[in-house]
Amino acid sequence: MAKAHEARDRLSEGRKRQVAVFTFSKKGDSGETSLLTGERVSKASLRPETYGTLDEASSVLGLAKAFSNNDKVRQMVRTIQEDLQLLAAQLACGTEKRCEWRVESHHIDRLEQWIENLQREVPLPRHFVLPGTNPVSASLDVARTVVRRAERRATGMKEAGMLEDPLVQAYLNRLADFLFTLARYAEKHP
Repeated sequence: MAKAHEARDRLSEGRKRQVAVFTFSKKGDSGETSLLTGERVSKASLRPETYGTLDEASSVLGLAKAFSNNDKVRQMVRTIQEDLQLLAAQLACGTEKRCEWRVESHHIDRLEQWIENLQREVPLPRHFVLPGTNPVSASLDVARTVVRRAERRATGMKEAGMLEDPLVQAYLNRLADFLFTLARYAEKHP
């Protein structure tokens, strides 16, 4: 069990103690990290590389959410960020069969419904797109490319026998399609 360093400060006049928890444990200084099962693996291995890429995608989506003034875009992005946390936890479990967190078919169904609804409002272009119309759409396009990288990493995990759940790759593929569609929508409705 990883123990965070804690510093306790007493507040004046008998108030409750305030606890500061630091984000470093020094256990990763040697190039290893812990999975949720406690198993130690190299930070360069496919599993942390894949869930780390999902974290990167979520951070870029956070930029899109921060830039957007559109409640619909902001809510969709927040939901995707929550999905990415779920998926990252699934990948960080090590052995999937022991993992209580997982992407399910309803997550993919929701993405497909959102794609259909958005495409009714804003038809997709029939040509290559140059990202950068506005900060929201540009951030969504960057997030899409990061998700595509995560999809490639997940494919590597599958090929290495580290990923059994086919819904992981299906979700990432559909998510990249959704982010492309949402970026086109955000070009007109940032």
